[in-house]
Amino acid sequence: MNLPRLSGALRVFANVSANVSDQHEDDISSRRRSQRQNKTKEGLTWKELNSAVRKNAKVDSKIYNTALKELISCAKSIVSTDSDGETIEAAAAFLFELFKTTDVVSQRETVRLRNTFGPFPASAATKTCDIVKRISAWLPDDFLEISDSKRGDGDGEADDFEFGSGIKFSEFSDDFDQDFSSSESEDEKEVKDWDIEYTASSSNSGTICYLDNNDQDRGPKAKKDMKWLETEIRKYFVEEETSLGMPVSQLTSTVFDVLSSTRSDNELQNELFDLLGFDRFELIQMLLENRKKVVKSVVTEVTKAVLSAMPKPKVDRPTYGCQVTVQSEEEKRLVKLYRKEEKKASRKGGKKGDETSHDKQNFDPRELKYQREAALRSAATAPLFRTSRVTGNYAPREKFPFVFDTYEEARQSSAFVGGTKLCLPTGFDKTESKLYDEINIPPSDPAPTDIGNKLVPIASLDEIGQLAFKGTKTLNRIQSVVFESAYNTNENLLICAPTGAGKTNVAMLTILHEINQHLSQGVIKKDEFKVVYIAPMKALAAEMVRNFGGRLAPLGISVRELTGDMSLTKQEILKTQMLVTTPEKWDVVTRKSTGDVALSQLVRLLIIDEVHLLHDDRGPVIETLVARTIRQVESSQSMIRIVGLSATLPNYIDVARFLNVNPYLGLFFFDGRFRPVPLGQTFIGIKTTNKVQQLQDFNTVCYEKVVEDVRKGHQVMVFVHARNETVRTAMTLLEMARNQGDIQLFAPNNSSRYGDFQKSASHSRNRQLKELLPEGFGIHHAGMLRQDRNLVEKYFADGMLKVICCTATLAWGVNLPAHAVIIKGTQLYDAKRGSFVDLGILDVMQIFGRAGRPQYDKFGHGTIITTHDKLSRYLSLMTRQNPIESQFIASLTDNLNAEIALGTVTNVEEAVKWISYTYLFVRMRINPLAYGVPYTALETDPRLEKYRYDLIVSAGRKLDKTKMIRFNEAAGYFFSTDLGRISSHFYIKYDTVEVINESFVSLMNEADILAVVSRAQEFDQIKVREDEMVELDMLMNHDCVMDVPGGKENTHGKVNILLQSYISRAQLQSFSLISDQAYVAQNAARIIRALFEMALKQGWPLMASRLLMLCKVVDKRLWGCDSPLHQFPLLNPELIYKLEEKNLTIDRLRDMDAKEIGHMIHHVRMGSNIKRCVEQIPTLSLDATIQPITRTVLRVRLNITPEFNWDDKVHGSVAEPFQIWVEDPENNHIYHSEYFMLHKKQVKSGDVQTLVFTIPIFEPLPSQYYVKAVSDRWLGSECVCAISFQHLILPEKHPPHTELLDLHPLPLTVLNDPKLESLYKFTHFNPVQTQIFHTLYHNDCNVLLGAPTGSGKTIAAELAIFRIFREYPGSKAVYIAPLKALVRERMEDWRVRFEQKLGKKVVELTGDVTPDMRAVAKADLIVTTPEKWDGVSRSWQTRNYVKSVNLLVIDEIHLLGDDRGPVLEVIVSRTNFISSHTEKPVRVVGLSTALANARDLADWLGIKQMGLFNFRPSVRPVPLEVHITGFTGQHYCPRMATMNKPTFQAVKTYSPSKPVLVFVSSRRQTRLTALDLIAFLAADENPKQWLHMPEVEVSHLYLSSIMTGFPLSVIFGLFIIFNSFFLYTTYVKVCESILLPLTSVTIHIRFIPNLQDYFVKLITPCTNKSFQRNAVHNGEPYQSLKYLNCI
Repeated sequence: MNLPRLSGALRVFANVSANVSDQHEDDISSRRRSQRQNKTKEGLTWKELNSAVRKNAKVDSKIYNTALKELISCAKSIVSTDSDGETIEAAAAFLFELFKTTDVVSQRETVRLRNTFGPFPASAATKTCDIVKRISAWLPDDFLEISDSKRGDGDGEADDFEFGSGIKFSEFSDDFDQDFSSSESEDEKEVKDWDIEYTASSSNSGTICYLDNNDQDRGPKAKKDMKWLETEIRKYFVEEETSLGMPVSQLTSTVFDVLSSTRSDNELQNELFDLLGFDRFELIQMLLENRKKVVKSVVTEVTKAVLSAMPKPKVDRPTYGCQVTVQSEEEKRLVKLYRKEEKKASRKGGKKGDETSHDKQNFDPRELKYQREAALRSAATAPLFRTSRVTGNYAPREKFPFVFDTYEEARQSSAFVGGTKLCLPTGFDKTESKLYDEINIPPSDPAPTDIGNKLVPIASLDEIGQLAFKGTKTLNRIQSVVFESAYNTNENLLICAPTGAGKTNVAMLTILHEINQHLSQGVIKKDEFKVVYIAPMKALAAEMVRNFGGRLAPLGISVRELTGDMSLTKQEILKTQMLVTTPEKWDVVTRKSTGDVALSQLVRLLIIDEVHLLHDDRGPVIETLVARTIRQVESSQSMIRIVGLSATLPNYIDVARFLNVNPYLGLFFFDGRFRPVPLGQTFIGIKTTNKVQQLQDFNTVCYEKVVEDVRKGHQVMVFVHARNETVRTAMTLLEMARNQGDIQLFAPNNSSRYGDFQKSASHSRNRQLKELLPEGFGIHHAGMLRQDRNLVEKYFADGMLKVICCTATLAWGVNLPAHAVIIKGTQLYDAKRGSFVDLGILDVMQIFGRAGRPQYDKFGHGTIITTHDKLSRYLSLMTRQNPIESQFIASLTDNLNAEIALGTVTNVEEAVKWISYTYLFVRMRINPLAYGVPYTALETDPRLEKYRYDLIVSAGRKLDKTKMIRFNEAAGYFFSTDLGRISSHFYIKYDTVEVINESFVSLMNEADILAVVSRAQEFDQIKVREDEMVELDMLMNHDCVMDVPGGKENTHGKVNILLQSYISRAQLQSFSLISDQAYVAQNAARIIRALFEMALKQGWPLMASRLLMLCKVVDKRLWGCDSPLHQFPLLNPELIYKLEEKNLTIDRLRDMDAKEIGHMIHHVRMGSNIKRCVEQIPTLSLDATIQPITRTVLRVRLNITPEFNWDDKVHGSVAEPFQIWVEDPENNHIYHSEYFMLHKKQVKSGDVQTLVFTIPIFEPLPSQYYVKAVSDRWLGSECVCAISFQHLILPEKHPPHTELLDLHPLPLTVLNDPKLESLYKFTHFNPVQTQIFHTLYHNDCNVLLGAPTGSGKTIAAELAIFRIFREYPGSKAVYIAPLKALVRERMEDWRVRFEQKLGKKVVELTGDVTPDMRAVAKADLIVTTPEKWDGVSRSWQTRNYVKSVNLLVIDEIHLLGDDRGPVLEVIVSRTNFISSHTEKPVRVVGLSTALANARDLADWLGIKQMGLFNFRPSVRPVPLEVHITGFTGQHYCPRMATMNKPTFQAVKTYSPSKPVLVFVSSRRQTRLTALDLIAFLAADENPKQWLHMPEVEVSHLYLSSIMTGFPLSVIFGLFIIFNSFFLYTTYVKVCESILLPLTSVTIHIRFIPNLQDYFVKLITPCTNKSFQRNAVHNGEPYQSLKYLNCI
């Protein structure tokens, strides 16, 4: 049996299989030995040469190592600097063999080099010859002779052998027609399948094999039963529990089920790959080879066991075989299998003639009867409907109205369902030659005429549509089919169509529909919506901006690019209606919960181009974006339309399900028939495995195809994968055309424009281009000058150039089609992976999309030239035979951290639900084995809840281990940390955070920091190649300022060298190093910025300063020791070097005038320029004043004055950012930091900017703190201000709080007055009232009572009032409340209790109620506000009732520190003044919450030790549990928006069924928060969980509501109340109407914090209970009442 290589999906469609060698060996080692022998026959290898030199050279190792490195370097320059290391090494060995027998480079060697490598530098060949001569002198003659014999002939004559002489054909065995399939009869012959795999042999010959399905036992003669099967599987699965989640015994049973199925070996290969893994080739090979033996052995054993277990009845008379047989399908299959095996065994034994007699001799009717009865008993216990876990039968898909798929139609045919395989498209042909295999796929048939035959005219669109499609008459067929859904509905769409079919116009239709949604009276409301277009590449994003921007400009719609290269300010984003971005950039934007909330909430249309990238490494980004968008739609209950654009892909229904597309309305699939220009495809696989020979064969085949198309009068574009390869390929093609006499085919047309063409070509500054253009060749890549690229594009479009050699950027960024395109080679260097990788299918499709000019060609042609082992891969990809799988699991940890940091996932339950929105979830349920999900798990848990839970818990544990989140596994809650948020915002991977946690400490120098950065996981894929060592060594010695730990031999050393050389602006030679350096610089800047943020959060000033400098060093490519003037491009570096030599720092230059500077550098005219640049470097003047608030808290007022000149060309037009922090140099700690923006207007005006913040201070006092202001962008811009504490006077230490004594509660009888006792319904005073009772009720001293809310302070005021009524009849008491509403509430209470029950006159005195003076004079108790009493008491001399006041009760006296404080101060001062003049003492009682400086307030009120009661905040009748959560973010609205989800979770966690009060800080925020809570409720399983009354009873509140959003909130059990909106009667009426009928109601109230006490008092009249400070409702205290302080 052969080694399986291709997937089963490809076999089904392409009829392709792996090769079968003619030697049937089971011994793996012998085959590997044979492969090694074949390799040695191909020629001398670099490894052999290297080993021979090291073994035989009698010189110092440094000498021969240098010689070998020089040989590699020369080979690199001859081959190409962008070739992979293996190719360069093979070329070096080839050069050694070529030059080892010669002393000079003769014509023979030159011709051979040119034919093999193309144009090469002559100096490199000469140098190579000298090096080889030196190396050959060190080697013995026998080695040189051996290498000659290996190569066959050093002069190249070995190529003259007759091709095919070494080909071996496998013999046709007698049993070749036997196939393990139930779909054929016993005598049918199987049609042989051709194998397009090719095995290179010693003489470049190959073996073309037939697919051989016989199974000869070539291994040891062991019994192949279940025991043997389990033993073999255990060799590959060491542990009992396999990675699939099942034990080995269960896996063995599963494998046997697969082996005993009715499908062929080829069809089982893919399934065994999925089940056992791709790394177990040998096991799969062994299983398929012994498949029939295992099945036969097991079947025989089972049959014998059944027979032996059955009692054998005694037979008294002869019996004969039954004439009627009842058999199940399983029995038929087993019997047939048994008979086929018997026949095969008899044929192999040469006993065909005896078969009939043998069967007759062994015919035993009794045994057959026993078998039949056993089988029937077994069938009786089997399930009625047996469902196979893995079935090879095809289940037809449902037919959808807009899916036009010929493959699907073929799959639904009876032939396919019957078992016939689908091959490549009809008409394909395969050509074989000695160089390559070629498969041609003809252009597809045209699409049916009845589909899209009614083209939509642009004139039928509205005015907006006509403006956007100006210059177009009609839509094409695809656009016309999609038009109704795209332009007139809000349906999500998935458009799968070939490249060039016009998907961009479909996107435009959806954009126009969205614009129409926001059109009001002919005016587009641009601030109501945003459209986001996600393009896969930056080049394509720029192209889309030009396309959409030009077409939407007449509508006034602004289109901007938002990528890593093009960042936009917040104002620019607000002014933009359409953003074109990349997946990674939009992921970063939507990850940040602060700042961009408004942007993400305005998005109404999300267009994802090339959505088939889901199978790529970038697929997880698209998955997380779609999942985040769909969850936002559900949580916010807003509409965001998702449109996916894709090339044709096989499992489009899965992708549609992932995008929430209705397949009947939004799924559109158009196969290759709908391509505007039909595409013919050619796949060529180069056979040779010798790298040097491959280069030559690639050029030869490429030239053949180019000449073939040019002869037909077509233009050709040849795509290569490196810039310098374009020149090399073009020169090679030109040289081959000259040598073969075809040069006239490529000559430019001799037309009227020929003269202009020659003139333009001669003016080009590109030497190679100047040589190529006159011959009809051109080159094109991003490294060329813009004018040269325009020149090539222009004359290729005009037909003057026949061939362009270009890179893929021409396919992405420029719309320049040709009849034929050729992809030469599929290996390209990927800096992200640090190695050569295969060309992505996305690039292939984009390049093939350039084939065919719609105006001129009836069809286009695309050719891909690759190595033979990659041929099947591209064949399957381009014929869409491999389903797109998800790559999400690989990045699950990072994406989960992003969602937790964003706040959209707060617990395990939400995370499990979040995975259900991904493409991973869709594919897991369809192809579970590919994701490690056992079949048993899918059967028992169809939605894979348990598996998703395990994934989340595992990822949560990893994140918790690295401190990126805090994971409470018992409760299932996630809490984000600063480290996790920073990692999310800066796209730092989980593995990199692990490195940071291990290495990042508070004291590190710059070299240590770069060492940590270079070990980041982002750089793990960068490889160290031998051919780069010389250049890396040179860079390390000349351009690295800091030490490189580990040297250049490892990855992090190479990264460190590349980063330092990037900063030093070193010029690199190697193409791979240039790519690696760009990748390193891009990622290092991001990682260092993240480290800076981490240092700020940790409070490490030294690290923060160094990291911020390194951020700017990488951005500016300047070392910190360089002059900051290097940041100005207009200054000549020579002038700056002169300034540095004279040690002229920026501070010294700032003090000098322009003439002095000019004389110092001997260039007077440049002095003014230097002076101007010095004054443009951002400089600030800092001045700090401090004010102690307490002994531990200090308020700092920082005045910032700009001292530089603003220039828009230098500073931009918006603002300059600064990082400001306060550091303690002694303890190396930052106490405060903030990001400060200095705007252009502020700099121009020179206004002083003020920052006010608080910092902690400790005793003993430090000597000083430093305030640092460092520019976020400019090197050399740093200001420091010292804060000295030498003369700081701290407040006195406050006395301790009053301790709550353990006293027995006093009963009401201590009042000694039955009338007073009857006023209260309780029997005993609470502990606080008990402790203060004697002071208030039996003494006249002033009292200050500080106690937490709910302690019963109102009763304390009443005790003082009762003493006045009892001891001083005729005197008056004044009660001052801070709010009118509280005054009214006290009046309603005291009118009943004091007037009606005690007979005391109570008068209200406020701005709303002003009684006559006689009523006031007769009053015993005056209830008023501070402002009103202040106005009344000013005329105390003329108002006797003011003089008769004996008691002044001030409620909420802590408001002294508020804006109304001066009024209270005046009242108390005036009261003391009146008392001193009237000689009548006035008692002052102050009621407050717990105070920090109660002693100061008591001294002001004249209170001695006896009257001061300042209890701790924790002294509450009802215990209070406080949970404080901090939220980052500088801006108010985004910060408040991020608090809503945690608030919702807190309500569900701490008080799911009891009342909850939630306070916010503004009226507008009450509505916003309530609406967000409603959205969260709507997305929850029980939306009405907060409503505890029938909805019918709530309906009457609609009519009485007068506030926007209020009726909606009532339905969900929420109330929105804020200050000064309702009149008091409205409050009471609404509250009464809802609260009175209920036994329990959940009320969510959001209002300004200073109304906390007020609302508690407000609810009191509505409850029919004593809703007082002990808060009893329905006989149960409010134990779960929480004040969620959102700080």
